[in-house]
Amino acid sequence: MVMLDFVYELKERNATLFYFGLLCLLLSLVFLAMTRISNVQVYQVNAWYKPFKFAFSTFLFAWAMAWYCFYLTDFNITVFNWSVVLLLGFEIGYIALMAGQGKISHYNVSSPFYSMMFSMMALAATLVTIYTAYVGLRFFAGSFPDLPSYYLWGIRLGIVIFVIFSFQGFLMGGRMSHTVGLSNDNSNLFIVGWSRLVGDLRISHFIGMHALQVLPILAFYVLKNTKLTLVVGLLYAALATFTLYQALQGRPLIPESKSKIYTTKI
Repeated sequence: MVMLDFVYELKERNATLFYFGLLCLLLSLVFLAMTRISNVQVYQVNAWYKPFKFAFSTFLFAWAMAWYCFYLTDFNITVFNWSVVLLLGFEIGYIALMAGQGKISHYNVSSPFYSMMFSMMALAATLVTIYTAYVGLRFFAGSFPDLPSYYLWGIRLGIVIFVIFSFQGFLMGGRMSHTVGLSNDNSNLFIVGWSRLVGDLRISHFIGMHALQVLPILAFYVLKNTKLTLVVGLLYAALATFTLYQALQGRPLIPESKSKIYTTKI
């Protein structure tokens, strides 16, 4: 019942992002099903895992921002909504199109067209992140007497950490690789595919960006204390930073066994 109440309330708060998020969720399930149907691979893993991860992540982002932006006054929610829909919708569509062809979408500069599309995806992600940063500033500058202080700080810290580690994507783009030590290495580690041989920059990217959902939920339902929320927020940021440092050192988060590493190198 609690989940249904949340869904109904979310639809009332922001129907546009509600339906967009729902569409992304449905697409993510389709893409996940495609991993069982198609054998096409990109970077050692099924090509459909990437659009699945992007669609599911966008679903979580859309619903989270639909919920938070409801608290803002004098905020043009229509412009924000359609910016998210068009920019992230374009990104998911292109990633899925390339996956269907067994081609890489990110880091693909094999032709002027693919190079342009890679740049456009980076621009789309950047614009959404900047807009989200602006929303975060509104939460710092505004007054929200109806919100518990711990919940408000959960939202603030969640957005700040999201923005920082969203921009960390430029580190991967600049290197033209999401791994350090091997070029775009993947593993069979569940769906995430994080490398078990070398450092993987996607780990900190993942942890940091999902602070947007984790910290407000923890603050509201578990912590219920402002100081505790601030401490947990700092620890969460430290975790994301540690995994970034570890990746830059070329060390995997969950190393493969030595025998498997030896076999892989052979």
